[in-house]
Amino acid sequence: MVDDNFNFNDYAPNGEPAADRWASALHLFDDGAGTAQYEESALERWERAQLLFEAKDYTKAARLLADVVDEVPELTAPRLLLARSYYHSAQLNRAEEQLRVVVERDPVEHYAHLMLGRTLERLGRRDEAAVWLRLAGAFSGDLPEDRALRA
Repeated sequence: MVDDNFNFNDYAPNGEPAADRWASALHLFDDGAGTAQYEESALERWERAQLLFEAKDYTKAARLLADVVDEVPELTAPRLLLARSYYHSAQLNRAEEQLRVVVERDPVEHYAHLMLGRTLERLGRRDEAAVWLRLAGAFSGDLPEDRALRA
């Protein structure tokens, strides 16, 4: 007999509850008045988005992170995870947009340079990507010339 209330989307492929169900479970015992009126804080959405990202549900993570970034645009970590979520869900133009904001605000964030280079490569803009990848290598200390000498 099939349970009419069963929803396959509530569970990961391995049979475990989906990541966002764990985050929802955190509020089971809240003493707030009326759980239907409860609104998640930016921090709670950030934590739930991290769980979704780790569960490889990049599209749902991106939706949550877009709201977090709108609410706290000055923070780098949510914007960088949003860019990664866009990248992994093949929303490459959106990923590029977020990464350009990160490198503009934090010019020495080497991972943002690397991600921007990889995003531009996937968009077929290899010449432009090469510049960002060289910058990422310079910031991380892993220059192509150094790799050639070590090999």
